[in-house]
Amino acid sequence: MIDFGWFQISWREVVDIALVAFIFYRLILLIRGTRAVSVFWGLVLVVVVYYLSGQFGLLTLNWLLANFLGSIFLVVIILFQRDIRNALSQVGAGRFWRRPPLQDDIFTQVVAAVLSMASKRVGALVVIEKNVPLGDIMERGVELDAKISTDLLRTIFDTATPLHDGAAVIRAGRLAAAGCILPLAVGIRRKASFGTRHRAAIGVTQETDAIAVVVSEERGEISVAIGGRLTAALDEVRLKRVLRRAWEK
Repeated sequence: MIDFGWFQISWREVVDIALVAFIFYRLILLIRGTRAVSVFWGLVLVVVVYYLSGQFGLLTLNWLLANFLGSIFLVVIILFQRDIRNALSQVGAGRFWRRPPLQDDIFTQVVAAVLSMASKRVGALVVIEKNVPLGDIMERGVELDAKISTDLLRTIFDTATPLHDGAAVIRAGRLAAAGCILPLAVGIRRKASFGTRHRAAIGVTQETDAIAVVVSEERGEISVAIGGRLTAALDEVRLKRVLRRAWEK
């Protein structure tokens, strides 16, 4: 028991509060920068309006919100079903507890390859696996398990090869597979600049914590998809910075 004179708290309560605070902190990190944040604040606003309606005697509004909040757990599951699934997969894969090591050599080879392909307007899509396994995606392609090199990536995405239409997947510092078919993005605004590769890059990062690097065949631009969001028109310096931050996040 810790005694501050006017306040007493046991070690068990300290541990309990610390664990709950840690869990909430990690949950905030998981949803940060995703659409779940805006939905969360929307629910907070509903709770505030419910409280104020009770205080000011707005009985009809209070009754409606009380019935809505009565099934709040079901509402949360429906609204956050994808985010809950992603969070659970990341917890199971270890992201909740640890941060993966930085692999500079991988980024050096990938950056050199995509810059070369962008200058020649060769379309490409490279996915770097972090903690959430991409085994189901790799099963749709051709297994390679090869050492990553700039020349190998350029060869894979050469239009004369049969694997250039799919995505190359990097796992544990190795080029694990190529010609992989990715899930297309959902819930994004249609833009003329979003081709199939861009929608696939956004799609795989909506479902996992992977990093997707895209080279546009039409414009020769390099983009990076992270957490379902696309950062476009990257030069060499910005590309390296974005990849490093995404990997350390």
